[in-house]
Formats: sequence, structure tokens, C-alpha cells
Amino acid sequence: MKTVKRSLSKKYIVLGVIGVLLIAILVAALLIGQGARSGSVSEELTDAVMHEEKRISLFGWEVHPAAISAMIVTAILLIFAVCVRVFALPRFKEVPGKFQLLIEKLVGFFDDMARSNSPHSNGFLGCYIFAAGCYICVGTLFELAGIQISSTNGYPVSLPAPLSDINGAIAMGCMSYLVIFFGGVIKSGARGLGLALKEFSLPISMSFRLFGALLSGLLVTELVYYTVSLSIVLPVIVGVLFTLLHALIQTYVLVVLTATYFGEVTEPHIKKPKAKRAKKARAAA
Repeated sequence: MKTVKRSLSKKYIVLGVIGVLLIAILVAALLIGQGARSGSVSEELTDAVMHEEKRISLFGWEVHPAAISAMIVTAILLIFAVCVRVFALPRFKEVPGKFQLLIEKLVGFFDDMARSNSPHSNGFLGCYIFAAGCYICVGTLFELAGIQISSTNGYPVSLPAPLSDINGAIAMGCMSYLVIFFGGVIKSGARGLGLALKEFSLPISMSFRLFGALLSGLLVTELVYYTVSLSIVLPVIVGVLFTLLHALIQTYVLVVLTATYFGEVTEPHIKKPKAKRAKKARAAA
């Protein structure tokens, strides 16, 4: 009984300390605030999306900060893949450890999705949706790192998610459509070509779905930052929640769409017997 009471008292003490800290931070946010912004809210949101003033110099070119994020995320994924292949994969056992189980579950998830949506052709599809899903998820979570670099004008810029740039979102949407397009041409010929061309608006919908989802989270976070009384505590909560939700939801949505359309355009066409042949077959039987 004494141990139970002590544990309960410790829990209450911890909760009380956390509550006091939260109240103190909220009071400080209301009393101190963030100071006046130099521009209007529309200017702040425009700069957060377009980065017209806060550009990054890359080999003499001024680029969107998301381009730097894309290079860093790609390098992280490639280095991690090489390390897993060289150091971890040869040590995999029949009874998996925690890391091996995590890798197997992750690969199995995308492989099962490819098999269920395209049972007739899923080898390359599984590899692509695995790579695309990892890039979208890791790239979206990358902005939580809060890496700061200097822009060409000397302003500090926090590196955003790679797909927060419209060019990155369009590239991902077009790449997914090209996988669907060439998969249909290779597996089904002219029929697959026709089915793929029928979905000509697919890269646009995929691109703007990714960009719109990440843009909405960015704008909501910037609006919270712009509000003086909410500029200390709430942006952290809002930013983390929006980032986690977008990372999971957008990864799942793009992977499912790619796998579904790939399965449709690569589905083999079974010719139905003509009516006369069917009648002769019935008569002979």
C-alpha cells in the first residue's frame, strides 16, 4: 500500500509541475508576446510559400530552400539504404531482432499493397512505392529538424519539407504517372497505353494533392506564429501534429493511388469468345 501511495504521489507531483510550467508559459506568451511583425499577414504567408526574398544560393543559382531539403533527404535515404545493405542485411537471422523486424514489416507493408492492387505485375511497383513512400514520409518529417541556414539576403531560413515547393510536388506526381504509363505500355501494349492516356489528369491531381496538403499545414502554422498571443507554445503543438498527420496520410494516399492505377493499366485483357463460337461449342457439347 505504501508503494502504491508513493507512486501515486509522484505522478501527481509530476503532473502538477507540468501544469505549472504550461500555465507559466501561457502567461508569458500573453504578457510578453512576439513583437510587431514588419509586414502584413498576407506578405508573411506569401514569403513562407514562395520564398521570393529568402532564397538560397546553390552553385551561383538562387533556389527555393526546399531544393536543399530535397538533396539532404535524398542523401540521408541513400546512405541509410547502403548501410542497411552492407552492414545489417548480412546479419539478418531467421529469428528477427527489433531492427530486422522493423525493416521486414516496412517492406512487407508496401509489398502486400503492390500485390493486392496489382496481382499480375508487382515487382517494380513494390520497389517504387516503397521508395516514394519513404521519400514522402521522411521528407515531410524533415522539417521538424528545424535546420537553419542563411539566405542570400542574410535572413535565417528554416529548411522546409521538399514537397512544400510546387516543383517538388509536380516532380513526384509526374514520376508516379510515368511509372503507371510505362507499366501499362510494357505489360499491356496498346490497351495499356490507351488506359494510361485516359488518366491524363492524374499527374496534376497527384501533384496538387501533395502540395496542397503540405501547404495547408504550413499556412496554419504561419498564422499561429503571426498571432502574438499564441506565438510561443501553440506553434510547436500545431506544427508537430500537422507534420505527423501529413507525413502518414500523404504517403498512404499517393502509394495507394499509384498502386491502384498501375494495377488497372497492367491488368491482362481476357478475350471473350464470340457468340457464334460459343453456340458451336454448346451444340458440340
